[in-house]
Amino acid sequence: MRHTPPNHPQFYVTAPQDCPYLENNVERKLFTALYGSNSRRLNNSLSKQGFRRSQNVLYRPSCSNCNACMSARIPSIELKLSKSQKRIIRKNKDIVRVISPPIATDPQYELFKNYINKRHANGGMSDMDSEDFTSMIEETNVDSKLIEYYAKKSGALKLISFSLIDILDDGISMVYSVFDPELKERSLGTYMILDHNKLATEMNLKFVYLGYWVEGSTKMDYKKRFNPLEVFTNDRWVCASKAGFNKSTSENEPREKISVPIYLPAEQ
Repeated sequence: MRHTPPNHPQFYVTAPQDCPYLENNVERKLFTALYGSNSRRLNNSLSKQGFRRSQNVLYRPSCSNCNACMSARIPSIELKLSKSQKRIIRKNKDIVRVISPPIATDPQYELFKNYINKRHANGGMSDMDSEDFTSMIEETNVDSKLIEYYAKKSGALKLISFSLIDILDDGISMVYSVFDPELKERSLGTYMILDHNKLATEMNLKFVYLGYWVEGSTKMDYKKRFNPLEVFTNDRWVCASKAGFNKSTSENEPREKISVPIYLPAEQ
């Protein structure tokens, strides 16, 4: 018997698990699969509604009594560079950017493992092997690219950072980024976001989607250094400085579902 996928995406909710950003909280995610000819339109539509892609799945937080985790983006042409950001750009003027298809390589995997071991040794990706890494990079049925950054070392160009991105109809979505943790003086994490914003303007795209921002989370503080920063909350994009959030602090509090409507792309 041949299985025919449904015409409209099916949404599911994960079981509760510990929140990686806020202590004493649990998280749940709403998710749907990407498949077939509708994948790009669905990725475009749901990315504008706070969803993120991981391989062939789109997801966003669906937590009871908490909306602290908000999707963030930079309006590309409106970005105002700080003095420190201008210094970071000047410091890295020797870096060469290369745009490639989403194909995993050994140098990428080596850099990824070094980054994970030094920066996220206890995280959920610490046990990924080369096959898992290849799946993360190559399992995509949307318009994805690898942005690689090279700098000269001992006379030869060496890979020092890269990011997996999706090209949306209104912006660049930074799916996952890696950089050499030994090159702290370069501030590569910040540089990559600044260069992706430059790439967005070169491509006449309005936004750079950064993933989630949680006010009060030290892991997320770096994102508020980009001005202006917009976040998706209560079914709309607003300036991060004006966004309010609510987080549960007690297991005994009523846990009513916080939800907003989801708008699906029209059939074509």
